[in-house]
Amino acid sequence: MSRSVGLREARRLAVSCQHLAGPVPPPGQGRLWDVLATLRCLQLDPIDVVAHSHRLVLWSRLGAYDEQELANLRWKERRLFDYWAHAASIVLSEDYQLHHAMMRGYPDAGQSVPMARIGDWLRANTGLRDAVVQRLAEAGPLPTDGFDVRADVAWEGGGWSAGRSVERMLDILWNQGVVLVAGRDGKKRRWDLAERCLPDGLDRTPLPEAEIVSRAAEHSLRALGIGRRRDIELHFIRSRYPGLREVVATLVEARRFVPVTLEGAPAGEQWYVHADRLPLLDRIAAGDWSPRTVLLSPFDNLICDRDRTARLWGFDFRTEMYVPAAKREYGYYVLPILDGDQLIGRVAPRLDRRRGVLELEGVYAEPGAPATPAAAARVGQAITALASFVGARRVEHHDRLPAGWREHLGPALDGHG
Repeated sequence: MSRSVGLREARRLAVSCQHLAGPVPPPGQGRLWDVLATLRCLQLDPIDVVAHSHRLVLWSRLGAYDEQELANLRWKERRLFDYWAHAASIVLSEDYQLHHAMMRGYPDAGQSVPMARIGDWLRANTGLRDAVVQRLAEAGPLPTDGFDVRADVAWEGGGWSAGRSVERMLDILWNQGVVLVAGRDGKKRRWDLAERCLPDGLDRTPLPEAEIVSRAAEHSLRALGIGRRRDIELHFIRSRYPGLREVVATLVEARRFVPVTLEGAPAGEQWYVHADRLPLLDRIAAGDWSPRTVLLSPFDNLICDRDRTARLWGFDFRTEMYVPAAKREYGYYVLPILDGDQLIGRVAPRLDRRRGVLELEGVYAEPGAPATPAAAARVGQAITALASFVGARRVEHHDRLPAGWREHLGPALDGHG
């Protein structure tokens, strides 16, 4: 008989595995890498309403951290590089072999009509490809506009790539792992040959497909804490787990994955905990749990699978960035509020950098959220901590606060700065 795990224990395990429980760790060498080694990827997103997503993900776990240390890991030590995980992300160089499966298969003409079109265009532009690679070999790293080369057949299409053949070629070569991002100047990427962007001595030997899936599945479940096979499939290297059913069965047989029964789960729904996480689960079950209240990026690793977020937390979260303003329920950019093992509300902030003000379009409490002075104080501290992190001197809220929190949350925010 498999072990039974309560829903509260499952949430606490997931939060703990994401480095979102307990006191914020004191500054110290290695704490940033500890988080990166667990998460395995940080989603990159151009939206900068408050701060870029990868910065917020690290802040939620570490508080104020040394952002230069992250830059050093990316561009000097080359222990990180930009590639695709569950989205465009910062990933670990030591996971290069796991990402190489996508590189060597791109574009897969049998995958879809768009991929077939990219493959046809690539074959028609071998001259452009060779010219881009040669230019980087001679003069890299270079920005996208640093190439004076032409396509034999221009790329034509809608969206960002219309008429931009060099950008499209660089994007293809990036997906293939021929070139990587060597640095950034603001929003502009600088490109170079992949071998110059990866650490010396990195093992780049192609791995068998089953081994890639096995390693990635273990990383995924360690980060999730608890999950079903579909949760693993949608985490880390999303939808790149061929043969996952057989791999999971092998990991169960090897006692790396431990089947568990989740409280309230439908009959036949199988959940797993990684063997490495069992001691942590035992401590949580024994009451060893220290909650934290933090704000999460809308693309945070804990909640990037919206269906799993609804299943474990009863929290229906959808971004409204592309919803017309008049139809938004909460706001353009919304940060969920994690309070211990519960998602209790949302904050819709916007940073006015010119005035140094963190403006709140609104603060919203979930039905059933604790309407207590203590809860309001915790939310207030999380908001003011965000303001400090992004360099805001004060918070403006215009009294758009939940009734149950207004009396205590309002003064706490008014007092910031």
